[in-house]
Amino acid sequence: MSRPRGSARRRLIILSGALPVALASVLVLYRPSLVGRLDDSTYDLLLRSAQATPPAARVVIVDVDERSLTTVGQWPWRRDVVGRLISRLRDAGAAVIALDVIFPESDRFEQDSKAGRDAGPDMTPDGQLAATLRQGRVVLGYGLTFDSAPLGRRPCVLHPLGAAIIRPPDDAGHEPFFRATGVVCSLPILGRAAPASGFLNAAPDSDGILRRVPLVAGFDGRLYPSLALAAVVATTGAGDIALRVVNVNAATLEIGNQQTPLDGKGDLLLRYRGKKQTFPYISAADVLSGGASSEALKGKIVFVGTTALGTREVVATPVDTLFAGVEVQATVADNLLQRDFIRRPAIGATLESVTVLVLGIAIVLLVAQAGIVAGIVGASAGVAALWWGETWLLSARGLFVSPLAPTIGVLGSLAVMTLATFTVERGRANTATREKASTQRLMVQALLSLTEVRDAETGRHSRRTQQYARLLAEQLSSQPEFREQLTPERIDLLSSLAPLHDIGKVGVPDHVLNKPGPLTADEMVKMRRHPELGRDVILKAEARVGVRDDATLAMAKDIVYTHHERWDGTGYPQGLRGTDIPVAGRVMALVDVYDAVRARTLYQRCLSHEDTVALIVKGRGTHFDPAVVEAFLGVSARFKIVSDDALADSA
Repeated sequence: MSRPRGSARRRLIILSGALPVALASVLVLYRPSLVGRLDDSTYDLLLRSAQATPPAARVVIVDVDERSLTTVGQWPWRRDVVGRLISRLRDAGAAVIALDVIFPESDRFEQDSKAGRDAGPDMTPDGQLAATLRQGRVVLGYGLTFDSAPLGRRPCVLHPLGAAIIRPPDDAGHEPFFRATGVVCSLPILGRAAPASGFLNAAPDSDGILRRVPLVAGFDGRLYPSLALAAVVATTGAGDIALRVVNVNAATLEIGNQQTPLDGKGDLLLRYRGKKQTFPYISAADVLSGGASSEALKGKIVFVGTTALGTREVVATPVDTLFAGVEVQATVADNLLQRDFIRRPAIGATLESVTVLVLGIAIVLLVAQAGIVAGIVGASAGVAALWWGETWLLSARGLFVSPLAPTIGVLGSLAVMTLATFTVERGRANTATREKASTQRLMVQALLSLTEVRDAETGRHSRRTQQYARLLAEQLSSQPEFREQLTPERIDLLSSLAPLHDIGKVGVPDHVLNKPGPLTADEMVKMRRHPELGRDVILKAEARVGVRDDATLAMAKDIVYTHHERWDGTGYPQGLRGTDIPVAGRVMALVDVYDAVRARTLYQRCLSHEDTVALIVKGRGTHFDPAVVEAFLGVSARFKIVSDDALADSA
């Protein structure tokens, strides 16, 4: 019988462990919003743990910083000053100058330039900046808007990306990029003068963390590049550009023979090079004063932006909470130049689902075969190896395959299997406890039957004491000093073992046991040996079975050996006094006397219930524990019901 039962338990544990694994594999495929947010946090953790690749020496940031404002004046500067900054960068050999700045209004100093206006529009500050832009190698920035109610149209000169959009044959016609409803741009005179332009948009995810930025976006039926993409295209001179749609979740931007992985909305997942100011920063004040090294600028893509307090735009990223917007553009350009992109494989969800199943089932089988401890060790090693492997994969190969779902599957499976194992073991323990209790009851009944065979009256007396003992012990347990010793479990045990108190009488000679009337002194000695004889029966049973420190047998010995002890120390066989007498013995002493004088007729006539109560009260503090007598008085009416029923049955 044990083998089929054990197999059923093993199947239950395996099934309970398999359910979380199956659930985790389904979560990978459907990816609800909560799992998506946890997945983003997992990506952040892996990105911070991965070895950061330093930026290539091809991108520099020229910063309008606090020192620049102190030297030149408050921002925005005069447009001719901005033009002079661009000229200095161009003269230093900058490959491309990308302006992370928008000039949507006329120069605020233009009203003071009457002489310039009289000389013609090209001599105004805006005209001078436009003249500088026309000299080339400058990418102008602008911002796209995506409001449901677009802003009123204003003239903007933008530079679309000449890219073909290639869709798969089964494409349902979804939009592979975001479509803007409006533009915040620089003045038309500047837009016409700049040879290239790109949008500055970089919106964070719903949790406020910037992980990806759009490389392309749509507006008015045309495709436009980001500022960083426009700068890289201007630097490399790439001509053939195409946006190839893979599916609703992925696309590829092909620039010449290079491929850039994008998501289903034209976003690039950024590989950050480190915390803020990882890229070289040069103060705009140094460039204007001629203090900047030409070697630091020659052949570089230079992003011009502002980080001075009150002018800067910062975002939170997985690696830093205060990341300058201009450095985001620099990071995008560096990713495009180094081409070490981070991408999620097209079959990433399938890989994660397979990993969940393989690792989860391995842990399930390990727990089923070797136990929970082995499962915990195996799960810990497996999860650690999984996270290490995913971190290496992200760092060395730029592949993001999330370990989140496999981890959830393994830990969930382990937790459920632990609970199932505990439940099964608890069931087995309960079964063993019930079987032990049944065995104890059988033992008590067998010994009691032996007593009844020897003396029917003694057997009936023993059975009645079982009910009395429970009533008295339950009442006594309400007193604070007895609560710990008379728990519900110990009361049950005391009640079940009470009938054994006279088991030692099987060793008393018949002529003494069944003698009517008073016993002689010699006969009394023989009768008073029954507590010792009963204890010896239990001790011999313990020795033969090899049982030690068993709570049941310990209480049985207390009941058998001490139920004739008296509170004042005049009892037998040990002459124990007061609290030296075990609680079980004190309870049985009162119960034994109550039934003996109320129902037994061998030695004297029965007393009424009232007389029996009076007799017990008289023995308070001498024969009986006063606290036990007090508890007895609280349930004496119920004692009478039990005794009356017993007397009626025996009549």
